[in-house]
Amino acid sequence: MTSDTDETEPVTEQTAGLRDLITNARYVLWDFDGPICRLFAGYSADRVAGELVDWLERLGLKELLTEEERVHPDPHVLLAAVDRRRHHSDLAVEFEERLTREELRAVPSARPTAYADPLIRTWAALGAGLAVTTNNSPRVVGEYLATRGLLGCFSPHIYGRTRNLGLLKPDPYCLDRALSAMGAAPGLALMVGDTPSDLTAARRAGVPFLGYARNEEKAKLLRQAGAETVVHSLEPVLRLVWESGGGRARA
Repeated sequence: MTSDTDETEPVTEQTAGLRDLITNARYVLWDFDGPICRLFAGYSADRVAGELVDWLERLGLKELLTEEERVHPDPHVLLAAVDRRRHHSDLAVEFEERLTREELRAVPSARPTAYADPLIRTWAALGAGLAVTTNNSPRVVGEYLATRGLLGCFSPHIYGRTRNLGLLKPDPYCLDRALSAMGAAPGLALMVGDTPSDLTAARRAGVPFLGYARNEEKAKLLRQAGAETVVHSLEPVLRLVWESGGGRARA
């Protein structure tokens, strides 16, 4: 597995907002694909989406998708579209299972996000409660974390896609499950996410949000959605966690 070598942003001083987020967090809810790793870094999401569209076409169901959706590079967009139009159907179940198989195939070539591994280990060592709250399959998350030696930092708190696809983020369902299981007050938690849907889910759950954007395009989308604190690298977050003692996590 390769390491994410995205260039880190120069940090001259930490904003009060970022420091407050870190200091107040006793529990950290992580999105998976983005903040923890780039799942499709070596196994193209475009190709996966294309193969899923081709499968629908072979079934004579290509018209379930709009023209824009058919060329969308995000397989989760296609999954949500199929579920909206064939909710709780065998087709939606099969589509989800096919996507899960493709996600599992992508795990060996997934690229760890720079500084994510040490940040996770540091937060866990300092006593923060950690959970994964994601639209990916929980099987995929568990397999990836095991390859990185990180499963123990999260287990059993991995909350991913269920058969009820209407509960994908931006619905806060997976965040609410994590908070309930850990006995965490929303205001003492922090969501680390990289999409507007992560931000919306955090808001609906009452959880403070830290945006991670590996490039300016993603940062722009987060800021346009209303994210107040966005970082291009997890390195300043790691430094602040060390300085604050993890917010004296669960002290």
